[in-house]
Amino acid sequence: MKAIRAITAVILALSAISLLTAVALNLANVVGRYVFLSPIESAEEVMAFLFVATVFLGNSVVGWRGRQIRMDVLLHMLPPGWRRGFDVFADVAVIVVSVALIVVGWPAIQMLVEFDDRSQAANIPLVIPQALVPIGLGLNAILVAARLVGAGPEPEPDDAPTEAS
Repeated sequence: MKAIRAITAVILALSAISLLTAVALNLANVVGRYVFLSPIESAEEVMAFLFVATVFLGNSVVGWRGRQIRMDVLLHMLPPGWRRGFDVFADVAVIVVSVALIVVGWPAIQMLVEFDDRSQAANIPLVIPQALVPIGLGLNAILVAARLVGAGPEPEPDDAPTEAS
């Protein structure tokens, strides 16, 4: 449990650093464009890559906490046993889809390595931002699986059972 907490803390830190870097780059680009009339040519491209990192890394922590967006209006009307069954089914579906996307997308990652394909403006190897997708999906699958086998986090205060439940 401590190892997973440490991993999620590192993931959150990387995701936050990525987002803050994108915001700082956007601010620098705005100042460069409108104050100095000299924008950063590759800013939008780099910000897009940073947002990919933010989303796919951060999503794994969301999965760990069980806070994914769910259409659960009908689930709340079901008895707790049925609700738990549907929650497990949804988590297994997340794992299966994540693994399937990794398997299907991996050949594209390998081709990017072989061809040394690079972004147009920043000349960044495209394998770096593209690899963040399967890395994030893999982390999501691993952390959701860990939560399913009982290593999950304690319920957050708004998840705590109430007398009405």
